[in-house]
Order: sequence, then structure tokens, then C-alpha cells
Amino acid sequence: MVQVCLNGPRGAADGAGVPLSPEAMAESAALAVAAGATDVHVHPKTPCGQDSLSPRVVAATLDAIRARVPVPVPVGVTTGAWAEPDPVARLERVRAWTVLPDHASVNWHEPGAEEIAAVLIERGVGVEAGIWSGTDAASRFARSPLRGQVLRVLAEVTDPSPDTAEESARALLADLGSAHDRPVLLHGEDGGAWPVLRLAGRLGLATRIGMEDTVVLPDGGRARSNAELVVAGVREYGACL
Repeated sequence: MVQVCLNGPRGAADGAGVPLSPEAMAESAALAVAAGATDVHVHPKTPCGQDSLSPRVVAATLDAIRARVPVPVPVGVTTGAWAEPDPVARLERVRAWTVLPDHASVNWHEPGAEEIAAVLIERGVGVEAGIWSGTDAASRFARSPLRGQVLRVLAEVTDPSPDTAEESARALLADLGSAHDRPVLLHGEDGGAWPVLRLAGRLGLATRIGMEDTVVLPDGGRARSNAELVVAGVREYGACL
């Protein structure tokens, strides 16, 4: 599986290829799926370009993407604390969603993660358990009573160095172990995005690529779109299988 991560917390300053409006996200998602992506991860945004968990903003984003992307392709969103720092308010936002994503990422090192994951599971939304390198998320997740109920583990390598990201990824996977018995999606970011994607291919793990993780192609050139990154990602991933 190659998931496309359309935008992340990036904004207009990161280039025209980063989709910010529901219509731009829908267009970008459709082209990325046509290029080979089999799953979509998106950060809904306000008209000012800020990440938001508002029911209205989430609904508009999901409706727009689902109108353009084939029905079997799952669409997921973030629940990142930067979109709503107060854990109680963040939980209430998620409870108030009127249009539900197929899955949502929950960063296990953030305050309130367990509660948000439990509400998502209760509402029938798959949980991507975000386990970031450089945090205590792996140990927290190992103790979690929800670890067997999540959709998958999102192993997120935050090391941006192309020289050390693979080593950091292997260390994160070792920390995770196999006690959770859930599928793993392994990905990196910035300079570590491509080395970690190739490692995922060699290990036979799911992965992702897109403007959230990198705006640079494997050859160092600037990517013009998510679809261009997906084409390169599918090629690089497949070559390592």
C-alpha cells in the first residue's frame, strides 16, 4: 500500500503544489490515486490555510475528496494536537464530526490520544496509531488496551537526515516490536522520506509519500504535485520489493 499524504501542516509558502482548499485537495487526491496511491491522508484546513478539526471543515474536505476519488479508496484525516491544542476541546471536535473519515491518525505521544482513539473506534472510524520516533509513543502504545483495536500503526520517522533516517527507522521498528500484531505503515519526512520509503519496500511494509512528508523528488528536484511524488514513490517502492 502506498498512501498519499496530500498537505500536512504545510501552507502557501511551501509552494503551489500543496493543496489547501477542499477543491484543490480533491483534485490532488484524484490525480494521486490515478498515479497509483491506494489510500488518502489529508489535513482539512480553514480558508486561511490553518489545520482544523472543525466538523464543518472536515465535512467539506471529505465530501469534496469523495466526490472525486473512487469509492474503494479510503480517506483519512489528522487529529493532530496542533489543530486543537486543548485535549478536551479536541475530543469534543471529534465527537461532533457529522461526516466521518474512513480512518484518522492519532499521535500516541500527544495528551488525550487514548480518549480520542477510543471515541473514533466507538464511532466506527479506523485509527492509525501515530508512533513518532524521538518520543515515548512506542512504550505508551505497548501499554495501551487499544493497541489490538487500531487499524494500523503509523511508524513516523522524524529524523530528517538522509544519512541516518534508515537507522532511526529500524530503531523505531525495534521499539515497536510485534506485541501489537497490527499492520505497520512506515514513512519518513523531509530528507528522510525517500530512504525510509525504500526501507519500507525492502521490508514489505506499507508506506506513504506526498507533500506533507516531502516536496522533493528522489533526484533532488522540486515536486510539482502529489501525483508526481506518488509516481516516483510507487517506482522506488516497487524497485525495493
